[in-house]
Amino acid sequence: MIELRDVESDLNRFRIRLLVVSGLILFCFALLVTRLVYLQLVRHEDLNEQAESNRTAVVPVVPNRGLILDRNGIVLATNYSAYTLEITPSKVQNLERTIDELALVLDISPRDRRRFKKLREESKNIDSIPIRTRLTDTEVAKFAAQRFRFPGLKSRRASFATTLGATWPATSLATLVASIQLKKRSLRNGLTMTKATTAALNTSVSWGWSKALRSSCMVTGFEQVETSAGGRAMRKLTSLPSTPGQTVVLSIDIKLQHLVEEMFGDRRGALVALDPNNGEVLAFVSKPTFDPNLFVEGIDSESWKELNESIDKPLLNRALRGTYPPGSTYKPFMAMAALQTGKRSASTIINDGGSWTFGGHTFRSHGDTGLGPVDMYWSIVKSSNVYYYTLANELGVDAIHDFMAPLGFGQLTGIDIQGELKGVLPSQEWKRNTYKKPEQRKWYAGETISLGIGQGYNTFTMLQLASATATLVNGGTKYAPQLVLATQDPVSHNRTTLRTQPPEQLGYAPEHVAVIRKALVGVTQSGTSTRVFMGAPYLSGGKTGTAQAVTIGQKEKYNASKMLEHQRDHALYMAFAPADDPKIALAVVVENAGFGAEHAAPLARRVFDYWLMDQYPSEEDMEAVKLGKAAAPIGKPRAAKDVAWPPASAKSVLATRTAQVSQPE
Repeated sequence: MIELRDVESDLNRFRIRLLVVSGLILFCFALLVTRLVYLQLVRHEDLNEQAESNRTAVVPVVPNRGLILDRNGIVLATNYSAYTLEITPSKVQNLERTIDELALVLDISPRDRRRFKKLREESKNIDSIPIRTRLTDTEVAKFAAQRFRFPGLKSRRASFATTLGATWPATSLATLVASIQLKKRSLRNGLTMTKATTAALNTSVSWGWSKALRSSCMVTGFEQVETSAGGRAMRKLTSLPSTPGQTVVLSIDIKLQHLVEEMFGDRRGALVALDPNNGEVLAFVSKPTFDPNLFVEGIDSESWKELNESIDKPLLNRALRGTYPPGSTYKPFMAMAALQTGKRSASTIINDGGSWTFGGHTFRSHGDTGLGPVDMYWSIVKSSNVYYYTLANELGVDAIHDFMAPLGFGQLTGIDIQGELKGVLPSQEWKRNTYKKPEQRKWYAGETISLGIGQGYNTFTMLQLASATATLVNGGTKYAPQLVLATQDPVSHNRTTLRTQPPEQLGYAPEHVAVIRKALVGVTQSGTSTRVFMGAPYLSGGKTGTAQAVTIGQKEKYNASKMLEHQRDHALYMAFAPADDPKIALAVVVENAGFGAEHAAPLARRVFDYWLMDQYPSEEDMEAVKLGKAAAPIGKPRAAKDVAWPPASAKSVLATRTAQVSQPE
């Protein structure tokens, strides 16, 4: 029997299936249309922005710090560009493995890894952190060829500050340009620093005017570039240039600065030269120096240990923070105190028998040789100790303190740089506040005697001694030392002269000033520095000094050959020129060198020749001065304008920095 199909039922089932499929298709199509409308209308702006950001990239252009110029417009510190390689940790899956693979392409040292780890701990995960800096052209090309392997890594042009070699003074001008890097990077390395060393380094990062280098006028620029799918920059679309920081103009004469540093050679010490008519700092030298560029990227532990533990203390700014007994350079100020207080007249005669006894203690003169009867003039010219032992006893410690404090001894000078030390200008109150034991807090009359010759508790900086010298020889007008003359706008190039503190009148009688200046001139004509200034075409005044580095017993005699080098006497000199109208005043110390006439005064003579005569020492004379074997200049002096500048060491450093500037990828 044949079963017949129900055609109508089959057709109904087919129609239902067709309807369901058609509905499903219409529903899917409706979803597509809805999504299209949503994407094209609702999210159009957002998606368009994302597409544009995938096609383009905005790269910040970091502004340079301002330049630093000397008083004659010579560039002391500048900037150079080089590429850095940076990692954004949030975009890297396995950071350690990525760095290991990168090390197969570029040189990644253990120091680079330590610095990266330290910076990562201190930054946000989204920040890009440098793993290598100052890439060479070859290294930039190597990374560009392998960039597809390293998502989250990029090379970026960066600006670095640099000085032109080891030409600048330690921890003063030198680390100014590296101050930001020193504070933010070097200290990140976890270096162990003593309290004294930290204070010394802080002088270089605490300049009251260093903010001008990174001032509010600095504006970060940008470049909008078109990129490939791999993130490679193809072409620049738009750009806005950055605006650098202000230029700072210093009062320093850098050629004079360099001359002094060369003359010191391998010796330790400091020299500060001022214009006595306005307080401008002409030279500010501390020796030994160090290369501040060591700190730009963060100093390595070996270099830091070498600097920090050196017996020569290269990190100490001796001009600003080195304190020394002034020795006999203190005598002219003691003589001025006698005149101003009326304790002695210039004609008072004191018999110098070679020693003076007070309270059972014998205070000796150099060599125990008496000078006989001396008045004030000859007490300075011949440097009589006995004259000033007795004068100190007559004045008393508090009267000495009250006269010397306004001159700036034991006080902050007001220079426009932070970090200077006061030193010690003793008084009875000072001793009561300094010591704890009752027997130590009492001032004994015998302690006053050594103060008269610049020994005892007296310790001052060369900045204080130079400032006091300038004040004394200009007639008693005290100017605060000034290192910065002006700032200059990087766009308009307009200069703004910085206001200085108003001068202070100390009220010295002109006839008293004349007595002291005449005696100081006598030192160079018939006194202890006669040989040094022989043949000088100008008159100058000065006073040599020899200061004890360690105390010698009453019954002992000083013998340099039997002492360690760091225990020998310091050589000092304070001076001014020309005698009738001073244009420059200075103070210099050469540590553990011995007599001031042999080691300190020759430096002053060459400084005056440069400043007043525009003369540079001959090469043979320069070598003799470095060794402390020169008095008056030898050989034919060179014209200062004919001396090559910048020096060879600076040229080589500048060439190295320039060679590291890479071209865009």
